[in-house]
Amino acid sequence: QVQVAESGGGLVQPGGSLRLSCAGSGIVFRLYGMGWYRQAPGKQRELVAAITNGGITNYADAVKGRFTISRDNAKNRIYLQMNSLKPEDTAVYYCAAENMRTDYWGQGTQVTVSS
Repeated sequence: QVQVAESGGGLVQPGGSLRLSCAGSGIVFRLYGMGWYRQAPGKQRELVAAITNGGITNYADAVKGRFTISRDNAKNRIYLQMNSLKPEDTAVYYCAAENMRTDYWGQGTQVTVSS
């Protein structure tokens, strides 16, 4: 059974930081490209950050310079360090594992940025 599970979301004030984690079971993350996506109320899901199995990263323009995606293959985890958070970052954040054949998604974790 493949499971992808996010954690670390919560309520934070503007300018604050959060670190999201994504753990996998029944799946070897190092064999997949990994991504963090988010979906705000009334909006489509969007890619926030991605990291290939070779460690190449890409970021949405809205988060460049503020968010960092990383992976720890030994722990079968990926992370999203979010700094200088803005209210517009409020969304449910999802972790995804993707390869040529399939993709797996976590259940999401809520991030709310509000004063």
